[in-house]
Amino acid sequence: MKCILVLHNIRSVHNVGSLFRTSDGAGVARIILTGYTPGPLDHKGKPRKDFAKVALGAGDTVSWERSEETLERVIEGLKEKGNEILALECEAGAKNIFNYKPKNNFVLVLGNEVDGVSPSVLNNADAVLEIPMRGSKSSLNVSVAGGIALYSLLRE
Repeated sequence: MKCILVLHNIRSVHNVGSLFRTSDGAGVARIILTGYTPGPLDHKGKPRKDFAKVALGAGDTVSWERSEETLERVIEGLKEKGNEILALECEAGAKNIFNYKPKNNFVLVLGNEVDGVSPSVLNNADAVLEIPMRGSKSSLNVSVAGGIALYSLLRE
């Protein structure tokens, strides 16, 4: 089973670097950056030191691309190729990620640290998944949540 990770409008380069490193460890096939999500390279095409410090080389070991298309178009194209679309979001009706097993190759969509995944993507996802929270906080840092989700979904 293959996983594509889509990172949309993630603000922090450190969160993105951490997600690259975790994706390498979890076996993610490809990462797609959309919106203003920072990548391994700066606007001049040079390696970002702040990214490299966290990713520890994963920008070179994980296949990645930046898409200039809208997130909705990216998701639509991936769905047309037969991928199951999964969104990680704290939302009423979301399924417990620990009880969910993808049926097919899948795309995991992670959104902005504050606003999360857009309603249009949530409405078109095959499943909206959440990590159950037992404390007083309603969510985790996006890189931590992404790591938990990737390892849960890619379990044997």
